[in-house]
Amino acid sequence: MSISLSMLPVKPSVTGPSTLPGRAGADRARRADSLADSFATSYAGVVAFLAVAAEGNFVKAADRLGIGRSAVSRSVQKLEAQLGVRLFVRTTRNTSLTPEGQRFYDQCHPGVTRIVQALDDMRELREGPPSGRLRVSSTVSFGRQVVAPLLAGFRRGNPDIAIELLLDDAPVDLAADGVDIAFRNGRMEDSQVIAKQVIPMQMVLCASPEYVARHGLPTSLETLADHSCVNYRLASGRLCEWEFRKDDRPLKVAPNAMLTFNDADLVLQSVLDGQGIAQMAAYQVSHHLRAGTLMACLAQHAPDDYGHYLCFLSRQHLPARMRVFIDYMTERIRSLDLQVFDGVLLKQA
Repeated sequence: MSISLSMLPVKPSVTGPSTLPGRAGADRARRADSLADSFATSYAGVVAFLAVAAEGNFVKAADRLGIGRSAVSRSVQKLEAQLGVRLFVRTTRNTSLTPEGQRFYDQCHPGVTRIVQALDDMRELREGPPSGRLRVSSTVSFGRQVVAPLLAGFRRGNPDIAIELLLDDAPVDLAADGVDIAFRNGRMEDSQVIAKQVIPMQMVLCASPEYVARHGLPTSLETLADHSCVNYRLASGRLCEWEFRKDDRPLKVAPNAMLTFNDADLVLQSVLDGQGIAQMAAYQVSHHLRAGTLMACLAQHAPDDYGHYLCFLSRQHLPARMRVFIDYMTERIRSLDLQVFDGVLLKQA
């Protein structure tokens, strides 16, 4: 068991309550005094004591701790004074535990061993093969269509990492909900989290060939009112506004929807069925555009400040399981063909 004095906490200042009425108050005061006494006990003395007990003399204990023999001796003497007992019988040839010292050693040693094991375990989590459990959150449609299909490949390469994928369109509080990593769409306005953009989030106005044959496509933002629209109700209860850019300025449009769903996949299915036009994310419609089962319009007015983000609370001391998941998902999602403005969409706009 190797223990460094740098591992020991700094002794805090503890102030007890000034007035504690009745017997309950007296009991609380005694507990507070006991806590203060335990904090006041020299942790350096405890570590020095354990090292001397394990090595059998002060010189070897000092070498093991990387400090001078006199420092070890002073720490042990201070501990003995605080406890009011002799812990060692010292002679010129031998250092042995007193009965009180043996009892103290038997009580302290398991606790310190567990602390060292906990430190080693944390070090292995940081430096060893990635392992443990990850709670991952995503919006329902993006999680179902993009994240979930990638999990099998991730698990094959990281069999010691367990994944819990939570699909919910409502905002997620990473700390309160115990979520390690969240996929978020749109604009990132939460300064309390680290947000890494994986890919831009392109918003596409689409209709089916059947709808286009009957009604045509809108030729301008002003003609949107002439069309049947399918809209999405947000988890907050608000109706989603369609966003565009016109003359390099953002523009929001509240469509006169003939159909409204609180599920993005149902919006897509309704458009595929020829029920109307809708503004949807490119990840939902890219393969339909390439297959010709959807047609796009007004690409020149699409907003350009949306993104798909991986969010987590801190970059510091990131566990290996989180690092490999973030790297894997970033690489694989970027390799998917989810962008449409550079190809088929512009040809149909």
